[in-house]
Amino acid sequence: MHICNRVKELRARHDWTQAQLGDKVGVTRQTIASIEKGDYVPSLLLGMQICDAFGLRVEEVFELEKGADET
Repeated sequence: MHICNRVKELRARHDWTQAQLGDKVGVTRQTIASIEKGDYVPSLLLGMQICDAFGLRVEEVFELEKGADET
């Protein structure tokens, strides 16, 4: 399983840089970049802080993606 996210899309919609979103949730620009690329899965707390920054529910930002061989 893999966790997908819409952080990059939502950040662009709000016209925020990676650094601005990072400042809002207390992490570095590099952390936001890693989340957007899917290289880093945020903790539950950080994920919820990101969702709060966007004013959205977790399900609207993060999604559990199952592989073709997983049900």
